[in-house]
Amino acid sequence: MEHCDPIGARLDRLPISRFHFRIFGIISFSLLVTGFLSYSGNVVLAKLVSNGWSNNYLNAAFTSSLMFGYFIGSLTGGFIGDYLGRRKAFRMNLLIVGIFASVASFVPNMYWLIFFRCLMGIGMGALIMVGYASFTEFIPPAVRGKWSARLSFVGNWSPMLSAAIGVVVIAFLSWRIMFMLGGVAMLLAWYLSGKYFIESPRWLVGKGQRSAAEKHLLEVEAQIEQENNITLPAFQVSGLKEDVCPESGSFWLLFKRQMLQRTLVAITVLIAMNISLYTITVWIPTILVNSGIDVTKSILMTAIIMIGAPVGIFIAALIIDRFPRRLFGSSLLIIIALLGYFYSIQTEEWAILSYGLMMIFFLYMYVCFASAVYVPELWPTHLRLRGSGFVNAVGRIVAVFTPYGVAVLLTRYGSITVFIVLGLMLVLCALILFFFGIETRKVSLEDISSLE
Repeated sequence: MEHCDPIGARLDRLPISRFHFRIFGIISFSLLVTGFLSYSGNVVLAKLVSNGWSNNYLNAAFTSSLMFGYFIGSLTGGFIGDYLGRRKAFRMNLLIVGIFASVASFVPNMYWLIFFRCLMGIGMGALIMVGYASFTEFIPPAVRGKWSARLSFVGNWSPMLSAAIGVVVIAFLSWRIMFMLGGVAMLLAWYLSGKYFIESPRWLVGKGQRSAAEKHLLEVEAQIEQENNITLPAFQVSGLKEDVCPESGSFWLLFKRQMLQRTLVAITVLIAMNISLYTITVWIPTILVNSGIDVTKSILMTAIIMIGAPVGIFIAALIIDRFPRRLFGSSLLIIIALLGYFYSIQTEEWAILSYGLMMIFFLYMYVCFASAVYVPELWPTHLRLRGSGFVNAVGRIVAVFTPYGVAVLLTRYGSITVFIVLGLMLVLCALILFFFGIETRKVSLEDISSLE
């Protein structure tokens, strides 16, 4: 194999600077707008039903079209990112979402809106995965978990943002403005990414473009020296493992030998995330109503319980790099499993509220761990986006079918059974992660690539 300059190690030694903040800013803003467009669909649907544009069946098609788009985007975005580069994949999908969200604000009927919702979903599904996976290639390993968690923290303000903006925009202007706002914001992100989002030097080296990687890195090093008024120490190659230019890796390597183990663990981690999210968050209001709480109060209680989401991600960002990844993730799953059961047997309102708040707090710590931190770290550079994309696509498929399973259990056996089944599945996922996952905390991406 051809040996390259140790580009990865040079990136890892850089202090966090304006360069990192710009990459963080562009990706986190894009994730925030993606979430805004996703959640604003829920706000828009209520208006479309009231004005006669939509009905329950068209609402279902509107929601499913986004999920289908997410699935396609997760898969295709990985191939584009690994073959054409992180920058091109990221900017291409910003443009897709920006254009189709803007066009969606002019549609003549619900059928066209559903069609453009699917096209938006393709860009959004790819954007989420490409954003998180690309970010790991720029950040030093000692703080990679913390900074990836911060991305998740910014992105997860979108439900509250879309609800707040939606109330004003839909009441005083038009539902169409929601899509126009999202589209224009995405096109702004596309413009800024052209100026500040460089191609990953790790990806360039992997493609044999060492001179381009060297050029980017020298520019970044010069910026950091000027910004901090320092001289970076000459890079010592001795004692460090050199980057190895990987072969052009086939997608099927994900299913061979030790890569298969990583693929299965990543799928397990994301299945646990999706069955938790789509069981707990979607059914909280229904379960509250079934417990005899009136609808208005159940909506208020749900809003209070969901405060645990941004708080959980904020705390995760503070502590995630202090604990081994496998222990952190598997412990969270067992805590969620236990809290879910105790939540389901409560009858007093204060107890339902307290357990619900704790459950959402730990659930979103796990969401942050799974989607923003652990899964993007698992893969070698030449397979990172396809690996992340494939396992995210499998997670999306599970998300499509989970609500039906929950509905059957809830109807036939009640909410306690739902949470017992969920708890058993989460404990199984926790054991798989703990015993078969690889440890990635504070390990360079090049060393993670070679872990057995």
